[in-house]
Amino acid sequence: MADFKQMYKTVMEDHFPEQMTIQFGDQTLVYRKRAWKIPDEKTGELIEKGLRYGENPGQEAALYELVNGNLVLGRCEFIGAGKGLVSAISEEDMIQSGKHPGKINFTDVDNALNILKYMMDRPAAAIMKHNNPSGVAVGAALVDAYDKANTADRIAAFGGALVVNRPLDRATAQMVSENYLEVVAAPEYEEGTMEILKSRKNLRIVRVPRMDRLAEYRNARFVDFKSLIDGGIVVQQSSLNTIATKKDFGKATATYKGKTYVIEREPTEEEYADMIFGWAVEQGVSSNSVLFVKKGVTVGIGTGEQDRVGVAEIAAFKAYTKYADALCFRKYGIPYKTLEMEIENGRRDLAGKKEIDHQTQEARGGIKGSVMISDAFFPFRDGVDVGIKEGVTAVAHPGGSDRDFESIQACNEARPKVTMVFTGQRAFKH
Repeated sequence: MADFKQMYKTVMEDHFPEQMTIQFGDQTLVYRKRAWKIPDEKTGELIEKGLRYGENPGQEAALYELVNGNLVLGRCEFIGAGKGLVSAISEEDMIQSGKHPGKINFTDVDNALNILKYMMDRPAAAIMKHNNPSGVAVGAALVDAYDKANTADRIAAFGGALVVNRPLDRATAQMVSENYLEVVAAPEYEEGTMEILKSRKNLRIVRVPRMDRLAEYRNARFVDFKSLIDGGIVVQQSSLNTIATKKDFGKATATYKGKTYVIEREPTEEEYADMIFGWAVEQGVSSNSVLFVKKGVTVGIGTGEQDRVGVAEIAAFKAYTKYADALCFRKYGIPYKTLEMEIENGRRDLAGKKEIDHQTQEARGGIKGSVMISDAFFPFRDGVDVGIKEGVTAVAHPGGSDRDFESIQACNEARPKVTMVFTGQRAFKH
């Protein structure tokens, strides 16, 4: 049997070409393979290396940057050369290579940028794990945004990739250094932060070029490839988020058997802000997905499920779990699961756990007062009912189901009434 620990440490020698050319009819795009001179983990000698490996050890992988060509198909002009973000990270930008990055490290950073490009008006932090956000938050200051994003799901943030949209400052760096992360990416690093971050020798510290201009990528399309097991390729345009302001939402209305159903309560300004924030986060969440957000912070994120009511229930379960864990860590400095184990072994009293459980139930895992976001319509009211039961005040989803009237009824029947808006677009991501 293979030595798995050694497999994770082994950098794969890839056999992909130095240059890749893709031709769309008479238009040609030219890509160059990226590699960096990185210190060898054993000798410290600078050795040119590409990606460590692909999604798993044993899979060769390569990263390519678009260096020539501007593609126009139909009326769509795709993003051109000279605008690289993750693909343009240089040796100077690879401030500390840590264990040497692999494919997942870079795709996590890329998907975080896919979320943060809608939040460049204020400090924001996204912590990614396996190409999904574990926590996303905005704040008055970067340290506040990171603290909220981390607290939203301390459990999943372990070993994750943190991406922030402002230069990393000392206060945030100090907080980051207290947790285990694999990657930190920022547009820049303020003086004094490197000494703090480099105390984690395996941490990959990356500066992303052009991140200060990330908002420009909001409406830029790229060509999205999906390879099939038979060697075929599906090609599509990347999706665009059309929700920028509250005016972009539609009031939830539906007609069924000649009767018109209309949502009865208008959203508040705070609810609109959370719906805009939540829909931006949805752009980076694997489908089917449902999430809860409150005051610019993710509360519970359900991802990649086959049925919508099931993923709503998972999002709620995760919210309760993470809320209890955050309370426990704040009070005792240990995870909730450790508290349970210590109680079982007689090292702690049960009263502390009961108090945490009571507070979690009272707050409904933080869902009470939150906004519920779904990347596709609710085919039945049961998905919406999950959120209403937990105390959401607003729901945002694409609309378009034959039974939208049921979801509208559920919101109007709730006490207090729940509001609902339609985005008019889906946000599937596979």
